[in-house]
Amino acid sequence: MESTQAHFLTALVVFKNTLNEELIRSLHVYRFGDGKEKEVEREFVFPADGPYVEMEAHPLLRIQRFQVSELFAGQVIGMWLCLYAFDADRPPLSAHIPSLLSIFRNSKLKSIPTLANDLQMIFQLSCSTEYNEPARFLPKEMCEGNTNNYIQLKRSLPVIDQDLNCLPYPVATSELSRNQQLESAPVKKKKRAATEDIAKIALEDLAKYFDLPIVEASRNLKVGLTVLKRKCREFGIPRWPHRKIKSLDGLIRDLQEEAERQRQENMAAAMAVAKRQRMLESEKESIERKPFMEIQSETKRFRQDVFKRRHRARALKNQC
Repeated sequence: MESTQAHFLTALVVFKNTLNEELIRSLHVYRFGDGKEKEVEREFVFPADGPYVEMEAHPLLRIQRFQVSELFAGQVIGMWLCLYAFDADRPPLSAHIPSLLSIFRNSKLKSIPTLANDLQMIFQLSCSTEYNEPARFLPKEMCEGNTNNYIQLKRSLPVIDQDLNCLPYPVATSELSRNQQLESAPVKKKKRAATEDIAKIALEDLAKYFDLPIVEASRNLKVGLTVLKRKCREFGIPRWPHRKIKSLDGLIRDLQEEAERQRQENMAAAMAVAKRQRMLESEKESIERKPFMEIQSETKRFRQDVFKRRHRARALKNQC
């Protein structure tokens, strides 16, 4: 971060692209001595067979207008999956760091110091909090406050004199027998969906869950997976269309981002991108109405071109 003014890290969120898992984005929040905060968004490429590379990042995550303090690992924003979320003002500080972002398990992080240094800071903060040592990159007042809270908590912990191998109070025989009866009671099996309810399932009911995997769809419809597959065959659906719709959704999101970039540079190109986006949205609606339809050949060629451009971009970055 290019600044001569003293600052410290207050939040860090790391995302992975759901379409291209080698693309990583991070959002860093720094606080200066005067209390002002600055957000810095960075983008990286994590190739499997090469060093990590930092790329020029345009603000994509901030367009979503989310609150950094409300993010959590596993949350999906657009086509970005949150891998790790850290907030110095929100406990616990020692949140689980995935292996991909561990500076001790992943030596490739050394090639991108802008991210590795902040991860090192978070590790130091978690260790200093655990062992009651002030963190080096936080203000003195914050460190002293954490220390006082730790000492008060330590003093307030109760001392247990009871032998943990014995029950503290005698338990009545009736209570023991009641617990034994509950433990020995047979587990009730899940009831199967009634035949009448299965027969009432229409194509419109299935279409509501085409954007979900078939396992989740069967759970929401409250029928078994085998029953749902049989209903699909009755309606002439050879394969659950979740993957086709997910693929089209990814292309549509890519075109939306491309259209926003092109509006600032070339309006004609932006209009062409918007036209392609409308075609994909229309094709998605057709597949939702007729799930037995396949993706058009032109769309498949366009999708292949997108994959090739991404591969060439990664190869050029690795050569630099």
